[in-house]
Amino acid sequence: MRATFANVSTLSAAGRGPEDAVRFQAMFTAARSADRAEFLADCGKFEAEPAKEIRTRKFTLAELEEEEQSMERLRRRHRDLTAHDVFGGPEAAEAGERLEQYAAACEDYAERVLAAPHQAPER
Repeated sequence: MRATFANVSTLSAAGRGPEDAVRFQAMFTAARSADRAEFLADCGKFEAEPAKEIRTRKFTLAELEEEEQSMERLRRRHRDLTAHDVFGGPEAAEAGERLEQYAAACEDYAERVLAAPHQAPER
C-alpha cells in the first residue's frame, strides 16, 4: 500500500499593531462559530432520527446503517472543525457533548435493532 500526502502550506501573518491580532482572532472565531452552529443544528436533526425510529418501533438493519453513516459523517465533520478551530471557540465543548449524545442514541438504537429479531411480537 502506498501513502498519499497532500501538499501543505503554512503562513505567518502579522498585523500592524496588537489590535490587528485581536481583530483577526475575532473574525476567525466568528467564522468557526458559524461552522459550529451549523454542526449543532445538524446534530439536532440527526438526534431526532433514532428517537423517531424507536417511537415507531422501526428496528431495521437499513435504518441502523443510515444512522451509522450519519454518525460517521458527523464524526468526520467534528474532527475537521476541531482541527481548524485553533483558538478554541466557545461552541467547541457543546459540539463535543452533542456528538457524544448522538453516539449514545445511535448505540441504544443499534442494541434495539439487534435485539428485535429475538423478541416475541407484541399482541
